[in-house]
Amino acid sequence: MIRLAALALLAVSTASAAPVKLGVINSMTGPEAPIGEDITNGIKLALEDLKKKGIEVQVVWEDDTGKQQVGISAMEKLATRDEVAGVVGAYTSAVTEAVAKTAERYKTALVNPVASKEEITRHGYKWVFRVSATTRDYASVLLDMATTLGTPKTIAILNENTDFGTSGARSAKEYAEKKGLKVVFNESYSKGSPDYRSTLANMKSNNPDLVFMVSYVADAILLMRQARELGLTPQAFLGAGAGFANEQFAKESNISHGVFSSTQWTPAVKWPGAKEFAQVYAKRYGKPASYHAATAYTAMSILAEVASKANGDREKIREALETGSWNTLDGEVKFADYEGYTHQNKHQMLVDQIQSGKFVTVWPKELATGKAIWPFPGWK
Repeated sequence: MIRLAALALLAVSTASAAPVKLGVINSMTGPEAPIGEDITNGIKLALEDLKKKGIEVQVVWEDDTGKQQVGISAMEKLATRDEVAGVVGAYTSAVTEAVAKTAERYKTALVNPVASKEEITRHGYKWVFRVSATTRDYASVLLDMATTLGTPKTIAILNENTDFGTSGARSAKEYAEKKGLKVVFNESYSKGSPDYRSTLANMKSNNPDLVFMVSYVADAILLMRQARELGLTPQAFLGAGAGFANEQFAKESNISHGVFSSTQWTPAVKWPGAKEFAQVYAKRYGKPASYHAATAYTAMSILAEVASKANGDREKIREALETGSWNTLDGEVKFADYEGYTHQNKHQMLVDQIQSGKFVTVWPKELATGKAIWPFPGWK
């Protein structure tokens, strides 16, 4: 009888230790791969820490290559053939918008780490949850800072013609007008173009006090190189996260020095585990942790813990995500319904400024690790 009881206990223990199966959709190749790499790194660190807690995760990795249709196919495969309990992803707003619709159709929880297009959490979806802030938050934190540090009167807005870019530009225009700034230039461009000089020259002719840009990495670098060639010198260059918050951009110190970027996370925050995460990440990968890595870590940590407790039951996972709250290295995360959003986390935004190739947190003041350089110091 004792032997039978022991065997029964072992069976229960073995069953409870079974790994939870989750999917990841990310831009691992293609033009957004530099930031996709940060997301992958953050997820891998989360998996290591989950294992230390006794939570084994079997991950099915899917590369969306930055394309919507590839992302849709990946979500369909994960939800049906792989039968995952839930999915973390994607990176770009365009892919995430498409993947979210597919996740809703297949009733599979999607926890998005970092896509910021406002509309993603405005469809009333039951199965989609977002950790990160929205483009409206990107715009407001930058413009609040700029109008506190200086006295700008005008603003130029330049964005790529993607879901992320369009949403970011619209948010910037609305908030700028609310702050009493005159929008003297507002134009989109085709992502991946080889030359932006004519667009930048038109912008320069309007003599804006602020230049607000929404771009991924490659375009951010080219735009600033050509802005330097043309001698564009506003009071401040404001980058809406993404490419401007990436280490690859920061290393181009002759064009990145003095540029501000909104960010969702920095090592300066006092949220639990943030500093430790930054240290481990830098040691492991040889570069500073980005907010993309931090939000990806958080998204995987939350989904894995919830899925493990729910034994992979999709409906129970959805209910737990909808009602729970978590104290994370990204601060408190709660997927709330407010102001037209559904399952949207209210996330604290910050502003970094690149100073001599390094990110320095300069806003809000209570979280600043250094003093902002204002106005734009000129080109190196």
